[in-house]
Amino acid sequence: MDLSGVRVLDLTRLLPGPYATQLLADAGADVVKVESPDRGDYARTMTPTTEDGVSRVFDAVNRGKRSVALDLTTDAGLAAFDALAREADAVVEGFAPGTAERLDVGHERLRELNPELVYCSLSGYGGTGPRRDHPGHDLNYVATTGLLDMTRADDGERPRIPGVPVADMAGGQAAAFAIVAGLLSRELGNGGCYVDTSLAEAALSVTQPVAALAFDGDPRPGGTPLTGELPWYDVYEAGDGRYVTLAALEEPFWQAFCEAADRPNLVGVHGTTDPDERAALREALTDLFAERSAAGWERLCGDTGMVARVRTPAEAVADESFRDRGVVHDGRVGFPGRVDGTVPETDETVPNLGEHTESVLSEVGFDPDRLT
Repeated sequence: MDLSGVRVLDLTRLLPGPYATQLLADAGADVVKVESPDRGDYARTMTPTTEDGVSRVFDAVNRGKRSVALDLTTDAGLAAFDALAREADAVVEGFAPGTAERLDVGHERLRELNPELVYCSLSGYGGTGPRRDHPGHDLNYVATTGLLDMTRADDGERPRIPGVPVADMAGGQAAAFAIVAGLLSRELGNGGCYVDTSLAEAALSVTQPVAALAFDGDPRPGGTPLTGELPWYDVYEAGDGRYVTLAALEEPFWQAFCEAADRPNLVGVHGTTDPDERAALREALTDLFAERSAAGWERLCGDTGMVARVRTPAEAVADESFRDRGVVHDGRVGFPGRVDGTVPETDETVPNLGEHTESVLSEVGFDPDRLT
């Protein structure tokens, strides 16, 4: 997988769009981050920071990109952007719907300049529909899609904010996939295209296992097979107060767990639909897991893979498995996969605001002095 030679103009900021283009940059694309000269991407000033004073969030999703500072409200700034767009393969924008058109960098005009362009818009609710103009943040999107409702153990609990911004990250992945699909379609002779992606729809998409059940009813928290309904697929407190997950969905895995835990009497109850039997099994498992520490359970069950200790984020990024595969290194989480045995990732630093303005504009034949 090598996107070298593909140039992407990135008009996005903060998290979803930059994450999308970071995935493309890790795969080898030349991502040109187009920022306003006065402030740039707001994420630049977010805390905490690295030892070099760079925002951790900004560093996480902007490594290896080049930064061009342009004031798109000026004739010279717009002309410079047009010069870039004529030579680009893709443009990604994360403005509120209609803003790109008001700035004169919308998809229709740019595709007149470059018919082969893959243009991606990434907004909260998409460029059409009754919520088109609604502002929002990740928490609004996961609430709208039913995902937030499923974060609690039962109806009596208050919904809990997910540990990561699900819509933002899923939206970034969806946008990256759509851009690559658009580029492939172009290579197959179909020309450029316009992709309208939505953070809310990305969040809805990842609810598929629950959403599928919602067409015939209203699944409740803790009431579906993958959200706590099954005692053999749940979270339990270990003897040291830490937590472990048990994920023995299939009978062979359950048998392996019962053998490791020395509980042959529990083998036959797997798969029961009887509420009383499930309640009794859950109580038995609660007592069982209290007999050992979380790490002890992980060691006991070994490579059966059915028990995993609930790690903190700090423990996760220090985890031997992730570091061995190279997805975590040098204080960063990289591309989530390996291609031909290697992690497709850039190790470069993040760009300073406008650091590459002159060099990038010169590459497309635009005189940088026109901006002054």
